[in-house]
Amino acid sequence: MTEPAELARQPRAVAARAWFESLRDQICAAFEALEDAADPALYPGEPGRFSLTPWRRGDGEEDLGGGVMGMMRGRLFEKVGVHVSSVYGQFSPQFAGQVRGAAEDPRFAATGISLIAHMRNPHVPAVHMNTRFISTQLSWFGGGMDLNPTQDYQRQDDFEDTVLFHAAAKAACDRAGADYYERYKAWCEEYFWLKHRAEPRGTGGIFYDHLDTGDHDADFAFTQDVGKAFLEAYPAIIRTRMATPWTQADRREQLIRRGRYAEFNLLYDRGTKFGLETGGNIESILSSMPPEAIWP
Repeated sequence: MTEPAELARQPRAVAARAWFESLRDQICAAFEALEDAADPALYPGEPGRFSLTPWRRGDGEEDLGGGVMGMMRGRLFEKVGVHVSSVYGQFSPQFAGQVRGAAEDPRFAATGISLIAHMRNPHVPAVHMNTRFISTQLSWFGGGMDLNPTQDYQRQDDFEDTVLFHAAAKAACDRAGADYYERYKAWCEEYFWLKHRAEPRGTGGIFYDHLDTGDHDADFAFTQDVGKAFLEAYPAIIRTRMATPWTQADRREQLIRRGRYAEFNLLYDRGTKFGLETGGNIESILSSMPPEAIWP
């Protein structure tokens, strides 16, 4: 009978974790370079740098895995978290029935990367990206990337930032399957929907889960391509928008939209619920909350 820690040490889980850590390092380097390039006239102060804080899951009496929380509060990136985790153990009886392959056997291992960026400039969209690999008695990949503009004029499907972002996501999907983009785009639109407000959280992207086609290498390659697509698209969007000046009215609009972001994460987000149910690092899980928001 495979123990949870052994699930995390299986070659597929080890390879996935290594990729997530590599992607984290690439993203952090790209974001720090943008901090350096920000115009001091718009962004005074010293460029920000990531702090990486290891954490362990549980009370320390047994090995339940952990991760590294990466945070930067800079002059361009008001708050950005890039986290990698590798956790294992047993789901609670109440939660096991909700997880694929865990109803009869609650042991699991999960590794992944999770990112959220809240920008100082209201004209630079916020963004979310995560990809993960989960093992129970089954195993699968999941994740996605979605863009979250905070200005009304940007919240159109034909706005150039959204077009660029979706083009990168589509290219990653098209290499994996002819129907991936349309399926995962629609899933993203359904998932990131604020039911209580009857509005989308942002301008979408892609979202997928339970990806297990029977070809693990192809599923892993797609998940890697999603990370690469994000790294291609989002820094390019930042570079396009970061020199745009903003007004107090723009900032107010940004803070209102951030409130919508917080509402979704606290009410609907599966990743937040998964992290809390599995004893994850609270600071890391809730780091997706914006640094400031208003409810007018």
